[in-house]
Amino acid sequence: MEFRLASVDSFIIYFGDEIDKKINQEVKKAFAVLKKSSLDGIIELVPSYSSLFVTYDIFKYEYDEITQKVKEVLKSNKNSEVFESKLVEIDVYYGLEVGFDLHRISEIKNISIPEIISIHSSKIYDVYAIGFLPAFAYLGIVDKKIATNRLENPRTKIPKNSVAIANTQTAIYPLDSPGGWNIIGRTYQNIFDKKHENLSLISFNDKVKFNPISKDEFLSKGGILES
Repeated sequence: MEFRLASVDSFIIYFGDEIDKKINQEVKKAFAVLKKSSLDGIIELVPSYSSLFVTYDIFKYEYDEITQKVKEVLKSNKNSEVFESKLVEIDVYYGLEVGFDLHRISEIKNISIPEIISIHSSKIYDVYAIGFLPAFAYLGIVDKKIATNRLENPRTKIPKNSVAIANTQTAIYPLDSPGGWNIIGRTYQNIFDKKHENLSLISFNDKVKFNPISKDEFLSKGGILES
């Protein structure tokens, strides 16, 4: 664990330097501990793959003082299990009308489209970070059999609720957006919605499971095929 000054009122705690489940679990734990702590003066906590960005009140603490207090809080909770994780299930229609890159992945990986769907939907994914767009959750780790590099030429528009793969990560586009991820399907569930807590169906501590559904079920539940 390493502390580095980021700005006049913020610092970053680094737990490692790679995308790794164990490291990310440490980030999640520190995030939960500091959120639940009575440490006054913490303004914002922004977790990522292997680090935690902390903004603090400079009128209450100097940098050395706040980092020492944070270290003490984390050390005193070193062996506690303080964060809860829920499983979020996402129904996905893996049809060619919405899975624009299924054929491409099939050719690159020399694997059939049904196999791609089976592999992608058979795993439970951890949330490694949330960013890029509101409610855009970076999920991993994607099986190497279907892990595929980003597109060389990103699309100008990817429809919201599209399910995608980029290297060893998978995600759901919460809004219409440009992007270079490989699109393999779409859900009718709105990931970004004012009805959700914090506007997002998926939170940092969650796990995600994708469930294949038919075209008829997708459409009957409000799914949209148009791009």
